Amino acid sequence: MAKTLVLAEKPSVGRELARVLGCTRGGNGYMEGDRYIVTWALGHLVTLADPDVYEKRWEKWDMEDLPMLPQTMKLVVIPESRRQYQTVSNLMKRGDVTELIIATDAGREGELVARWIMQKAGWKGKTRRLWISSQTDKAIREGFQNLKPAAEYDSLYRSAQARSEADWLVGLNVTRALTCKWGAQLSAGRVQTPTLSLITRREEEIRRFVPKEYWGISAKLDGFTAYWRDGKGNASIFDKQKAEELTAKLKGKSAVLTRVEKTWKQTPPPAAYDLTELQRDANKKYAYSAKETLDIMQRLYEQHKLLTYPRTDSRYISDDVVSTLPERLQSCMVDVYKPLAQEIYRKRPLQVKYLVNNAKVTDHHAIIPTEEQPYLYDLSGPERNIYDLVVRRFLAVLMPPFEYEEVKLTLNIGGETFTARGKHVLNQGWRAAYDRSFTMEEEAEDEEEQRLPALRQGDKLPVFAITLRPGKTKPAARYTEATLLSAMEHPSATVSDRNLSRILEETSGLGTPATRADIIEKLFSSFYIERRGKELVPTSKGLQLVELVPEELRSAEMTARWEDKLAAIAKGKASDKQFVADMRAYATELVKQVKASDKTFHHDNQTRSPCPECGKMLLKVKGKRGEMLVCPDRECGYRRSITQITNARCPNCHKKMELRGEGEKQMFVCVCGYREKLADFKERRASAGANKREVQKYLAKQDQPAGSSAMADAMARWLEANKKDR
Repeated sequence: MAKTLVLAEKPSVGRELARVLGCTRGGNGYMEGDRYIVTWALGHLVTLADPDVYEKRWEKWDMEDLPMLPQTMKLVVIPESRRQYQTVSNLMKRGDVTELIIATDAGREGELVARWIMQKAGWKGKTRRLWISSQTDKAIREGFQNLKPAAEYDSLYRSAQARSEADWLVGLNVTRALTCKWGAQLSAGRVQTPTLSLITRREEEIRRFVPKEYWGISAKLDGFTAYWRDGKGNASIFDKQKAEELTAKLKGKSAVLTRVEKTWKQTPPPAAYDLTELQRDANKKYAYSAKETLDIMQRLYEQHKLLTYPRTDSRYISDDVVSTLPERLQSCMVDVYKPLAQEIYRKRPLQVKYLVNNAKVTDHHAIIPTEEQPYLYDLSGPERNIYDLVVRRFLAVLMPPFEYEEVKLTLNIGGETFTARGKHVLNQGWRAAYDRSFTMEEEAEDEEEQRLPALRQGDKLPVFAITLRPGKTKPAARYTEATLLSAMEHPSATVSDRNLSRILEETSGLGTPATRADIIEKLFSSFYIERRGKELVPTSKGLQLVELVPEELRSAEMTARWEDKLAAIAKGKASDKQFVADMRAYATELVKQVKASDKTFHHDNQTRSPCPECGKMLLKVKGKRGEMLVCPDRECGYRRSITQITNARCPNCHKKMELRGEGEKQMFVCVCGYREKLADFKERRASAGANKREVQKYLAKQDQPAGSSAMADAMARWLEANKKDR
């Protein structure tokens, strides 16, 4: 009997597809049923070959061999995934397999995952495409009833492949040129470098900034405070003497209410979440990194099936999804969401004017709940937090606008103008979906909003106090992951060309919702940036790198040009071959610029400790989880942790402690001054009744950086020594 092979992107998705399709017989890397065989990739199984596959001499990093420009790009199987690739390849060659269904993630990168496997394995048979936005049983069944010919996505595949080849040609050549030129581990890329440039440019602005002192004047009246304004509406006085004289003049004067303005206003609900907006809010509220939020979303999508496809850049849904909204609302009728979800459900037809916009839906619609009934107690704390954000936003966008009356008072005190502003809520509208723990919008008011008493024009009011308030101008704030994601999504302000600026706004900006988290993580792992609290600060290495790379690579303009051409390729309106040819010429020019540079690079974090592998002096760097010593030689690659931020809590202040030292001298240190030897820590945990499972769970949460396994080793030895007591 002829069978259809279904290729998913991940094992978890593959097993869910297999269950819905009735594939119950397990194989090595696949599931089989009477009609379907479901197999899966592990992300990419096939990738573009490394340089040494084309030329043996390219194995060595040598400036004389640059640029590297293979005539034809080759595909190779990723060594770590070879076993699963062989499984997929063998299934494609089975005599009873007559059709293939591509069921990888529905997007540009997902298309590339499948097509490269098919190309490498030599698949030539009939192929169709599954394109779905959620992993519920209903969505899967409907998707298989509406399969599309794979040929409809050929242009999307060509766009993905062109992007990948261009990144190889430009990224590898420039990275090797920078590393060979300055003898340091340096790298560059069309998204990574402009993103780093955003951070370094902001840091330079902050360092150049000179604060100015200013003064403001406030008047305390019965039940509210008013603020001085000059004739142009400014509230700051930069002349201290003038401010003091004005304050003295106003003391003892009464106020006359000269104007009362009441304006009815409304604020529509915020649009539903796309991935970037969700990552921003998760960072602001829970301090989750972009990568953490994406990982949590993947679990809520694949494992729990509670939310729709995460890697989307759309904040709206299309008309065809509207009919599913009542069922999705019913799925939200649990826990704290139940009363509000029921209220919205009863007021059908649903108000979807702020949720539906066909023109703004791309490959996938906004992130919204699925029809799956949640069991909230099955979710981890972080999963519950992200689910909460999405559900509240989903409920909010189905509710009416927030309505209020804005009241502005203008007063005359001693011939000077003072104002006060207040807000009277008429209808909470969508704000009823939120509690007071998180303000969803950024409100930058130059004076405090307050509850104002009922007053009429002409009223005379006593002034209880006139206060001179000193202040200093502040520089622009450093980026956090939340604000950096915003800047990456909308980098058009940094581009002078109007057409390129428009392209950046119409496309996804720097990177895509799916890749921005990895870009930020790479900046950390390459030691170009470090975190101070929530702020992202460039290291000396990062600041120098931006100055060393060719100027074109620093700007988002190049990304705009790429995305414009890639979008045209995806629509069948441009040639992928011409684009790649242009990238060959571009890579050649960039290498030429690096070779001709007369700039210098120096390590200002060099220690006096020699590398035990190659003898070069180690560099002291600050990673996401603590401080490390790393070798500057790319080919050596030695690194060792010297301090590590752990999940172990201080018994005094309950903050996370650092683990310092090596071997038997390892010690926990807290910022409050508490210190504890590792041996004492283990003994304390054992006496507190920690069993083997708890300790293993604790270790799993450490997420140690590469090369930093000292604590894990120590704990493993302790577990081994205590086996006989279990």
